[in-house]
Amino acid sequence: MRSVDELRTLVEDALAELSTAGPAGLDEACRYALEGGGKRIRPVLCLAVGEAIGAEPEEVLPAACAIELVHSFSLVHDDLPALDDDDTRRGRPSTWAQFGESVAVLAGDALLVEAFRLTLSYETPAVARALADATLGMIGGQYLDVTGSADDLEALNRLKTGRLFEASVALALAVRGSDAQTWPRFAQEVGGLFQLVDDLLDGDGHVLVHGVEETRRRADEAAERALAALAELDADTSVLRGLVEGLATRTA
Repeated sequence: MRSVDELRTLVEDALAELSTAGPAGLDEACRYALEGGGKRIRPVLCLAVGEAIGAEPEEVLPAACAIELVHSFSLVHDDLPALDDDDTRRGRPSTWAQFGESVAVLAGDALLVEAFRLTLSYETPAVARALADATLGMIGGQYLDVTGSADDLEALNRLKTGRLFEASVALALAVRGSDAQTWPRFAQEVGGLFQLVDDLLDGDGHVLVHGVEETRRRADEAAERALAALAELDADTSVLRGLVEGLATRTA
């Protein structure tokens, strides 16, 4: 089994070789969006699940990169003035602030299309279908966010954040044709854990609704449930356990 750092390096190397095959300026904007300093948690999770069910990382790598491309697309579009109106992302100008709104829209579009091109490299359509379902769910969550029409914070987060974490697991399973029932429960708990810890670090979301102590308690419980789900699986989940523990204790 490869470590989290080794899996992250595989992702970084693969992303560095990708090209949208568009004009140089558009490719530059796409690459700028991809090189923003993210931790690649979703694609690493996908690769780790793949290894746990017996797949070589290289087999799952296109699917893992596709998830990161969809995540990057969502950030590029979320930052636009029409949505969240953020001119910085991870300590530097957001894509639209660097290249202009029109180019940012096109860069996000290109990242999304490239993601599906990667999933269509598999013989089974199940990989692309799983990514499409998750992407539509994520976009639906963003709609609920910008319109203020979510029934509750949990429902919003299950879509906007949780669906790509679920996809990180689902795509690895789709590559191998696996349908183990415990994996989706694990994916849901990891997505919830990530959002809770993110809110603790940013001081918003759950923290504003429930307070710091209650949010921390919920995060700890989500981590425990995720680890319990892993314990039910007949697989080497040591890397995934480490990933969950790292998410639960992350400070940035």
